[in-house]
Amino acid sequence: MDRGYLDFERLYRIHQCGAFFVTRSKKNTQYERVYSSPVDKSTGVLCDQRVRLTGTNAAKDYPDMIRRVRYIDKETGKSLTFLTNNMLVPAETVALLYKNRWHVELFFKWIKQHLRVKRFFGQSENAVKSQLWIAVGVYALISLLKAKFALSQSYYEILQILSVTVFEKTPVFTLFAGENYTSYASHNPKQLLLFDL
Repeated sequence: MDRGYLDFERLYRIHQCGAFFVTRSKKNTQYERVYSSPVDKSTGVLCDQRVRLTGTNAAKDYPDMIRRVRYIDKETGKSLTFLTNNMLVPAETVALLYKNRWHVELFFKWIKQHLRVKRFFGQSENAVKSQLWIAVGVYALISLLKAKFALSQSYYEILQILSVTVFEKTPVFTLFAGENYTSYASHNPKQLLLFDL
């Protein structure tokens, strides 16, 4: 989780459920060190500690020990401090887990931009997965269509054209051929015209 969501009461509920979390620590987080593990500083890990929160609300909201890992990102040179309830994985893994969180956020951004999933129609895990897989399938089919016919239209334009012609018996490639389709007047004298031509 991002540090903007640092809520120790919620983190403790996650801990009690048997799940683990990795989040950034805020600079003003108050704690007391209980134990320090030896670290190899060449990996970028500066410290790996077990701490007890001492802030007024934090100590009440999260009464157990929590792990604090300080890490220097070799790419950016930034010093980052992480909090986690996972005491088993190596300290470098804690830093990598947080770093990979960004890939998850990018994936959800991609979903919003490309799959046009504005909201979920169901709340269950199966409903969400089904809707996402359908959207990914549609995106893959449109990608294949775009590549096969070398279409110049954007994914959005292709999707719009397909959505308005879903019940037509027109071959798909002709929909994107750039031909101007005109409506021909009926030559049946008994047929009334809706519009004058």
